[in-house]
Amino acid sequence: MKPNKGFRKLVLDNLQLSAEQRKLLPAGFQRIGHVVILNLRPEIIPIASDIADILMKRYKYIRTVCLKEDSVQGELREPRVKWLAGERETVTTHTENGCRFRLDVTKIMLSKGNLSERARIPPLVKPGEVIADLFAGIGYFSIPIAVHSKARRIYSIEINPASFRFLNENIHLNKSRARITPILGDCREVLMGDVADRVLMGYLPKTYEYLPAAFEALKPEGGIIHYHDTFHKDELWEKPIDLLDTRGFRAGYTLKKIHHKAIVKEFSPNVFHVVVDAEFSGK
Repeated sequence: MKPNKGFRKLVLDNLQLSAEQRKLLPAGFQRIGHVVILNLRPEIIPIASDIADILMKRYKYIRTVCLKEDSVQGELREPRVKWLAGERETVTTHTENGCRFRLDVTKIMLSKGNLSERARIPPLVKPGEVIADLFAGIGYFSIPIAVHSKARRIYSIEINPASFRFLNENIHLNKSRARITPILGDCREVLMGDVADRVLMGYLPKTYEYLPAAFEALKPEGGIIHYHDTFHKDELWEKPIDLLDTRGFRAGYTLKKIHHKAIVKEFSPNVFHVVVDAEFSGK
């Protein structure tokens, strides 16, 4: 949760909290359009509605407050978020990196921790490239690439029907229909052909299970895979690179170069969401 200036002071000035609650009070909240999402420890949840009321009185841009109940669930990456206060309209428009995204915060996740990663990719795309976005969601990566690069074609694959509906809406909203081809389905089953210069794998965890699909999408002469996954701190960076090398070899590709490797954010204690940009030479 991103720190918000004055959040803790605002809550402490208006509510009587126990010593334990004061210690566990988060640094801030997540804002998505007109919606604020609170991520609270169990000890704080009994006063969640009170915090929501305080925020709505203080910040005029907040029209809806929701509570995050659990982490993203299942293969469809569905969040568990419930309404707390304000308007019951949970469909909102989020603006980021010069792009607009429509989404329903109770059905679709939006991780602010990936903001820098979503901004990093478009400048890497060369004119005329073909992109395969295997986990397109609502267009987190596909839309910025279409808006800020000269990619020739972006194949945006998404399995979740709710996300796919907003993906199409966001393609229209950002005037990207000419470059993006949205595909509803499991990337492991979509027969797109080996057409991609660059493959995006923005999914967690156990992303390695989808590497065969990534290599199926890659051009015969090779290209770059942006591989996201989770690894324990003791596994960095040998395990992810060895995994890419081995899986690439099985698919008939040779790991040529690691262009970039970085920790995106902490996923759980001592386990990190990482990204590796790996270039492969062809079959």
